[in-house]
Amino acid sequence: MTTPPRRLPNLPREEWSDPAREVFAFWGEPNAREEGSRTNIMMVLANHPDMAMPYNHWAKHLLMTNTLPTRALELLILRVAWRVKSAYEWHNHVGYGLNAGLTIEDIAAIRDYPEGAVRWVEADRLVLDAVDDLMERHIVSEATWEGLARHYDRRQMMDLVMSIGHYVMTSWALSSFGVPIEGDVDPIGFDLKTASGDGPTRTFKPGEVDDWATRNQA
Repeated sequence: MTTPPRRLPNLPREEWSDPAREVFAFWGEPNAREEGSRTNIMMVLANHPDMAMPYNHWAKHLLMTNTLPTRALELLILRVAWRVKSAYEWHNHVGYGLNAGLTIEDIAAIRDYPEGAVRWVEADRLVLDAVDDLMERHIVSEATWEGLARHYDRRQMMDLVMSIGHYVMTSWALSSFGVPIEGDVDPIGFDLKTASGDGPTRTFKPGEVDDWATRNQA
C-alpha cells in the first residue's frame, strides 16, 4: 500500500476556531469538540469549515440514511476504493463490509471483479458493473441500468449513482491532500493483510453502537 505525500496538515491546534470544532464534533465522537477528531479526514477537512460542513451533511446521508441496502453500498464503496486505489477508504470499508455481512473472500472478489463473477447474484453483480461503467465510460450502460431497475426503485438508483460519484470524489481528495490512515489502527492493505498480521475485523459506522469510536481503534 502506497502512502500519498502529506500535502495538507491536520488543523493546527492554534487554529481551532468554533467552526472547526463543529467539523470535529459532527460525527458524534466523544470529546471531539474539545480534543479534536481522532480521524485524520475530519482534522484535514477542518482547514476549510465552510466546505467541510456541507460535505459532512451530504456524506452522512450517503453513509447513514442511504436508501440502498447496506450490503450494496459497501460493495460499491469497496469497488470504488480499489479502482481509484484509495488506501484510506479501503481500510475503513473492509471493516464496515465485514460488519455488513461480507466475508474476506467476498471482499477479495470485489477487488478482483470480474474474475469470479459467478459467485455474485445478479443484484450484486450489477452494482459492481455500475461502478465499472461509470469509471470507464462515465455513464451507467443501458444494460446495467435496466438490470438494476429490476432490483432497485428510483430513489435507490439515484442514491447508487450519487454514492459512486461521492466516493470517487472523496477518494481523490484523500489521495490529493495526502490524508494518512490513523496511526492508532492496524491498517488493512489491498491484499487484505494487516500490518500486525492479525487480519481485518469488523468495524462500526458512527452511531451503530454506543462506543463505536473506541471499538474502531486497533
